[in-house]
Amino acid sequence: MVEKRAARRVPRKEPAKPQKKRGKVPFILGFVIMVIALSLGFGGGFLFWTLSDLPKIKMLEEYTPLQTSLVYSADNELLAELFIERRTFVPYYKIPDHVKKAFIAVEDARFYKHKGIDFVRIFGAMYEDIKAKSFVQGGSTITQQLAKMLFLKPERSLERKLKEAALSLQIERHYTKDEIIGLYLNQTYFGTRAYGIEAASYTYFGKATSDVSIAEAALLAAIPKAPTTYSPFKNPQKAMQRRNFVLKRMLSVGFITDAQCEKALKEPIPVNVHTRRYNAPYFIDYIRNELEDEYGERLYTAGIRIYTTLDYRLQKIAEKAVLFGVNNLAKRKRKNVQAALLAVDTQTGAIKAMVGGTDFWETQFNRVTQAIRQPGSSFKPVVYLTALNEGYTPESTIMDAEISFTGSSKADIWVPHNYSHEYNGEVTMRFAIAHSLNAATVYLADKIGIKKVISTAKMLGIKNPVQPYMPSALGASDLTLLELTYAYAAFSSGNRYTPYSIVKITNKNGVPLQEMKISYKNVIDEGVGSELKELLRAVITEGTGNAAMALNKTVYGKTGTTDSFADAWFMGFDDRLAVGVWVGRDDHKPIGSKETGAQAALPIWMEFMKNADYQ
Repeated sequence: MVEKRAARRVPRKEPAKPQKKRGKVPFILGFVIMVIALSLGFGGGFLFWTLSDLPKIKMLEEYTPLQTSLVYSADNELLAELFIERRTFVPYYKIPDHVKKAFIAVEDARFYKHKGIDFVRIFGAMYEDIKAKSFVQGGSTITQQLAKMLFLKPERSLERKLKEAALSLQIERHYTKDEIIGLYLNQTYFGTRAYGIEAASYTYFGKATSDVSIAEAALLAAIPKAPTTYSPFKNPQKAMQRRNFVLKRMLSVGFITDAQCEKALKEPIPVNVHTRRYNAPYFIDYIRNELEDEYGERLYTAGIRIYTTLDYRLQKIAEKAVLFGVNNLAKRKRKNVQAALLAVDTQTGAIKAMVGGTDFWETQFNRVTQAIRQPGSSFKPVVYLTALNEGYTPESTIMDAEISFTGSSKADIWVPHNYSHEYNGEVTMRFAIAHSLNAATVYLADKIGIKKVISTAKMLGIKNPVQPYMPSALGASDLTLLELTYAYAAFSSGNRYTPYSIVKITNKNGVPLQEMKISYKNVIDEGVGSELKELLRAVITEGTGNAAMALNKTVYGKTGTTDSFADAWFMGFDDRLAVGVWVGRDDHKPIGSKETGAQAALPIWMEFMKNADYQ
């Protein structure tokens, strides 16, 4: 019998409870926190690194923009501006309100409301850029633009934008809005080499900022966005459109009335650039060369004021006289001839007028200071002065006859000839110089010794070497018009002057930097000087300079003509001015037959002297 076993009871298993996933959520949260922390750390580090080398805003208190230096004449005429960047700083309080508002309207309409960064404008610009799918509108304020111009490089980068923003906030904390707009307008580039509002006003309109109209202010505000594109001289139509846009912006923000806008829209835009050509350009070039070694770049950047000896009234007379003479030569078919004139005050040695050629803007070669030419017979008074110093008098007699000199070999014979090829035998020194007798002058030079003549030339301030040969007595050694004119100034006063062209130099605030003193040495005895004047007066009353008697004033002088009529001179003086005139061609080709000193140079000298009453 199979025994039945009792069934074993298997205990029932409870269903397993789901276990919680430990650690997953805290891990993600930690990762996010870590990323944020790293980002903040990196961002903070980047921001710290970016802003750690910000320029000190207090540097603006010492801000000195490159400024134009100014050159004035003795009669207070502005002769020239010297600049690398043409700029004249004008204080913000001298800039008219409508000029400031023109720039604010087009560049930063909320300028007086924000603190350096305009978030309203930034978001507005972003919206416009997104709509246009390109960068069509900027968000920079005037303060940000100023920060970029003064302190930052013009690069597109996040680093630069952060620096620009930080600097703008600092600028706004330290300076008033008017000071900021003033700095901005003085720093902005307006094209045509004009930096700053004052230079731009002169460049485009020929007037100061204080005098520009609303329409002109609008054009100035239109240009900086793209100086070439909106230049009225290069793209007048675009310039007009941009100017009108600025005017309408001024109207829309309430800066001008409807009537003012309507009137301004009708104004034409300028068509001619008002670049300041130098007045007295050869003279300006002359003093600039003198000053560059001493002042270097400061001459063009420091806004210094240079007060010169030049008399602008006389300068204009001199320029007209040269033009008069050259035009007369052209009528005689003597074309492409150059002429130069120098006038010196005989009581101070001051240069009062300088014309170094017929047109400085065609050639800057200064024929007063740079052209080294033979003076011909205008050198003869040096010989006669030497003789007077040796005891001769105007009535002393010398021989006017053929005379010959041996050169380097016996076959080399030099014979001086008179212009007329006639000889007069025994003549007085007065007659010899009055009629410019070559043979008599060489005879006299031989008697007193050519070395003494050379010594006299040096005593008078002639620095170019006078060769120790007899032709030098007739002006065969080269020198400059500057040297010879100062020699004639000594004939007048008895004093050898150092060329004197600058009275004083000040900084931009009028503080003296340099004051020049007259430098001279008495080199001609008063009695000898009177006798020399007697000789030079005879040239006018009875000799080659007789045409000058038409001046109806007492003048003294001497003609000069070189071989083949290559150079024509007239050198002379009255009681206040020594004036030298040279006429010739730069390539030394003849002016033309019989174009002597009396024919080609004296008319220019007379034209100047008859109008040059000088007190």
